[in-house]
Amino acid sequence: MPIRAVVWGENVHEQTNETVAGIYPRGIHGTIAAALNQDSSISAKTATLQQPEHGLPEARLAETDVLLWWGHAAHGEVADAVVERVAEHVWSGMGLIVLHSGHFSKIFKRLMGTPCSLTWREAGERERLWVTTPGHKIADGLPAYFELEHEEMYGEPFHVPEPLETVFIGWFQGGEVFRAGLTYRRGAGKIFYFQPGHETYPTYHDHNIQRVLQNAVKWAHNPAARLSNVTDAPNRPTHEALETLEERGPKLHKPGEGGFR
Repeated sequence: MPIRAVVWGENVHEQTNETVAGIYPRGIHGTIAAALNQDSSISAKTATLQQPEHGLPEARLAETDVLLWWGHAAHGEVADAVVERVAEHVWSGMGLIVLHSGHFSKIFKRLMGTPCSLTWREAGERERLWVTTPGHKIADGLPAYFELEHEEMYGEPFHVPEPLETVFIGWFQGGEVFRAGLTYRRGAGKIFYFQPGHETYPTYHDHNIQRVLQNAVKWAHNPAARLSNVTDAPNRPTHEALETLEERGPKLHKPGEGGFR
């Protein structure tokens, strides 16, 4: 059964900026989904900000193995309820790939617990992406490095938690470097942040970038059954303890009463 991916795009600049619309006539989300569908092991569909529940109702997330997220101009328009829903599915085992300016998305900041801020410059610089973890599944089939003729500079410091792995480091023509491909785990879900993808450049048409995204979907996929009720915090009664247990001392909560949150 193919890996079920959903590419989420805010779909704003494609509607308002002629340059972006010319590069991505199907939308950034549509271009990424088409690239993923070139791999027979992936079945990719799209969702956008403008759809009801931003295209991510509970039923759809329940049948999504990996969610890819691209946003930039409208982070604040994403409903908090949808953010919490996505976070719960990641904790339960859904993979998440956050792209480019998605570093400032509500969902990425929610899962990282940090500002996720960085330095930046929009000057069409050449970027050289180095594979820093050879043999990693996300880097499968890639050369030791590859270049993008035009990209937005992202520079350190990148205020995110220390990653599990740094798969790519980007060097920019102006001299900055950036941790361009980082992996995390939150609960049962795998997360990959990937820096390239400024909307006024044809980044997602690049063969190497498409290969990274295909690899990342396969890496982020968790074939195990989705965990259920991961945000529950049940009060387990004494009589269910594995060993015989005698209650001692005063209690704050009554039997079966929920805890404070």
